[in-house]
Amino acid sequence: MNMFFKTLLLLGISFSLVSCDLAERVSDRAREINNFEKAALALAKENRELKNHITQLKFDNQSLKSQISFLNIQLEKKGTKKQDRTLASVPPVQNDLVKFSVYKWQPQQMISMADKAYKSKDFEKASQFFHSLILNYPKSNKVDDQILFQAGISAFESGKHYDWTLTHLNKLIEEYPESKFFRGAKLWVGLTHLKLGDKAAFFRTVEEFRKKYRNTKEWDILSVRYESLIQKYK
Repeated sequence: MNMFFKTLLLLGISFSLVSCDLAERVSDRAREINNFEKAALALAKENRELKNHITQLKFDNQSLKSQISFLNIQLEKKGTKKQDRTLASVPPVQNDLVKFSVYKWQPQQMISMADKAYKSKDFEKASQFFHSLILNYPKSNKVDDQILFQAGISAFESGKHYDWTLTHLNKLIEEYPESKFFRGAKLWVGLTHLKLGDKAAFFRTVEEFRKKYRNTKEWDILSVRYESLIQKYK
């Protein structure tokens, strides 16, 4: 009997140990599952928050696009009004040969008319067409350094539009420093100042050429004018 009871006791102890180990394993598994569920819930919440954030960003982006579109429209309107005011503020030319408001010339048509007049030495007509071209089509790729140079020279030779000469040639000097017309533009700017009686500005041009461009045809022209002035005011 003692042996039987000992066996039962051992079996009971073994079963108890097995039950405890199983219970612990079940408990660990339950905790693991619970942790997974918590993590899944957290990820789901985070995913919802991200989706909401993306939706808000899309809304904000669309709002910004609408605002930018509105601002661009306002800027275009403002630019148009400003251009209209600028064109309206330009004093009309006496004996207007271009009549741009009537004929609505295209850039190439104006260049052809100006070039033809320039070659025939009709500098008044040439200067008006060049000036109107630059005024009405300032962004045209046809308005290059050569056009600006011819516009300046024809305006000077017309004997009437020295302000146009300074405007167009100074634009050439500023925007095309590598142009083959660069020195010529500086020369004619100096001669224009002389023509307008601004001898100080003319002498500054002479001094610049004397220091930088002594061995050029432009210096030969300026030096002759300079010498004649020296003789006149000696």
